[in-house]
Amino acid sequence: MKVLDEKNLKWKIVETKTWAKLIVIENTPEHFWIEQNPLKDSKYGVAYRQLKELYPDLYLFWEVKDWRFTGRLKIEMITNKKVMDKFIESLLGNKNFMKYKDIESNE
Repeated sequence: MKVLDEKNLKWKIVETKTWAKLIVIENTPEHFWIEQNPLKDSKYGVAYRQLKELYPDLYLFWEVKDWRFTGRLKIEMITNKKVMDKFIESLLGNKNFMKYKDIESNE
């Protein structure tokens, strides 16, 4: 494997005014990704709470550049293949991808 680019990221846990503990992934102080606040009664706050019930290892992060939300969203999930298959099926609405050969796994 050849390294094409490298960035040092800072990982923080912050606490909001409403005592929500959120993850921040910082590229620079002016460019970072902040976790969706699951306590917010907003479209994405409610959706995030529901997604976390189904996929506890799923995280939504909003991009902030120059202290402004860009509207871009990062979705991250570290999980096993069984849960990932369920997640992909829920996004696609079908299991067609399951008929293709998979790499071998210990799971």
